[in-house]
Amino acid sequence: MNTTEKIREIAKQLLTDKKVDLVVGFAQGSLPLRSTPYFARTPEQADNLIWSATCENNLANFVRKRSDKVAVIAKGCDVRAMVALIKEGQINKDNLTIIGVPCQGMIDRKQVCEAIGCQEILEATDNGNELILKGKGFEKTLAKEDVMFVSCKTCQYNTPVIFDELIGEALPGKEANYDDIAAFEALSPAERNAYIAKEMSKCIRCYACRQACPMCYCSECFVDCGAPAWIGKGAQRVDDNALFQTVRVLHLAGRCVDCGACERACPMGIKLSLLNRKMVKDVKELYGAEAGVNLTDPPALSTHKFEDKEDFML
Repeated sequence: MNTTEKIREIAKQLLTDKKVDLVVGFAQGSLPLRSTPYFARTPEQADNLIWSATCENNLANFVRKRSDKVAVIAKGCDVRAMVALIKEGQINKDNLTIIGVPCQGMIDRKQVCEAIGCQEILEATDNGNELILKGKGFEKTLAKEDVMFVSCKTCQYNTPVIFDELIGEALPGKEANYDDIAAFEALSPAERNAYIAKEMSKCIRCYACRQACPMCYCSECFVDCGAPAWIGKGAQRVDDNALFQTVRVLHLAGRCVDCGACERACPMGIKLSLLNRKMVKDVKELYGAEAGVNLTDPPALSTHKFEDKEDFML
């Protein structure tokens, strides 16, 4: 029995036994290499659930502040976000059933597009390690590891950290890899500033990154405030764009689970994960903390020790 069949079996049983009111997972999208978040409310609807290397959305976004009993089909980064949200009082663990799926990485369609010259894909077959893509007048085979999201390549938690049921075998964890951040830190202040300015010049302030992030749930974002107005509402200035992203990263300090949802959602291809991963690295080094890895550790910025350095206060 493959992963999709097992997911359907478990979902049907949970819904039939009335243990949950809803199963949140994925269904096949309308195009090849596309899946879409899906809500199954009946055993019959559970037959539409799937699992593939296209299930990249972070489903934690769909279980926050729900009063009904929900089961969620979740990969490692989804579960880390849910753990963080449970600790912040945004999810009631008693009403949540986690069906964990070990994840070997999700396909980045932008990289696939570049690899095939952005030709239209009419058929896609996933044979495990490779993608076989067919379109009008072409057929190409790609190694999946070559077209995975950057966040998947550096993910340390391929297996969910908590679960009520795990589908398949747990995958070994990876060592932390912040080579990309080390390269950024090695730049001079002027070079870092130029790099960030270049990336921020692409921003159209659509806020897709904010909407995709499971940890951005303020009822009113600071950029939407009118009094005081923190950011200009008119022309998209680089300074305003940088301020928005900087404040967002600071709000995510000790909370970001490095799922890459923000960067995936960005229509302009801005490397948003760079700033987020820089903060993740700093929090880990300064506080020895990671977001969403267990239910017991308090949030990094909610703790204080007498031996903590307070140089910033001087």
